[in-house]
Amino acid sequence: MTNARYNVIGVGNAIVDVISAAPETLLQELGLDKGVMTLIDGERGEELYAAMGAKVETSGGSAANTLAGIASLGGTGAYIGKVKDDGLGRVFRDDLMKTGVDYRTQLSGDGPPTARCLIFVTSDAERTMQTCLGISVELGADDIEQEAIAAAEITYLEGYLFDPPEAKKAFVKAAELAHAADRKVALSLSDAFCVERHRAEFMHLISGHVDILFANEAEITSLFEVESFDEAVKLTAGHCEIAALTQGANGCVVVEKGAMHAVDAQPVDKVVDTTGAGDLYAAGFLYGLTRGFELPNCGAIGSLAAAEVISHYGARPETPLADLLAASGL
Repeated sequence: MTNARYNVIGVGNAIVDVISAAPETLLQELGLDKGVMTLIDGERGEELYAAMGAKVETSGGSAANTLAGIASLGGTGAYIGKVKDDGLGRVFRDDLMKTGVDYRTQLSGDGPPTARCLIFVTSDAERTMQTCLGISVELGADDIEQEAIAAAEITYLEGYLFDPPEAKKAFVKAAELAHAADRKVALSLSDAFCVERHRAEFMHLISGHVDILFANEAEITSLFEVESFDEAVKLTAGHCEIAALTQGANGCVVVEKGAMHAVDAQPVDKVVDTTGAGDLYAAGFLYGLTRGFELPNCGAIGSLAAAEVISHYGARPETPLADLLAASGL
């Protein structure tokens, strides 16, 4: 893949992340389902925001985190995601661009406010996400620029954005534009509950438009409605060129044309917060892929990036990933 301005362009929910450490009792008091991403309205968002303790607020969203990770590795990236021209919207744009990612969507002058994700992190490093999607769900096909998509080696689609009908059209348009420009398309399934809501449509998208699939164990077994991860791995081979399937501390399996490569997880002294682990895994994997690395090495770089982000609070690297990669010898 050559003559590309960007290694990767991401399409996703443009969200400001609000992260707070929380005791188990607070989750119970608020009636939250631990470890689950739940969509909420603005009123519920205000209630939960007020109940949170000390907060860290940063630009976020799954695909945006992945692009920030690619930039930290030394790659080039751009991002398409809808925010309002409000305080949080400007924070999102400026914060993302400071990471080195080119923001390719105009701030909207009207409509709902910029989206935010309230993340409660318990002492076992599990995250419980309450997401108010705001204007991010209004992203549609008109927001997909042909020039921007054609300028990237890989277009990366965030599964979390798949709920709104207009976003589905945006995904298809982005994939078609990418393939017309002889580029690749990657998809992250993002969440097992999202897969359950849209299983048939995801299967159609994967089989018809996706070259590279990212999923964790819960997501891929849900997609194929099987109990066994090994069985899901075998089924994946017939639907896309490459699948990178993660199992947390058990590492990942990378599948290409029926060949399977098992890659160990990177050891971590202490898991502090699993927020962003999948996003940063995708960052490392895609970075390696755009550098022409062998697939096991791509998986190892993904593991390296994921290990860094779970060692501290927040979904963005605190240590430059390029430095960690250089020191790793990969």
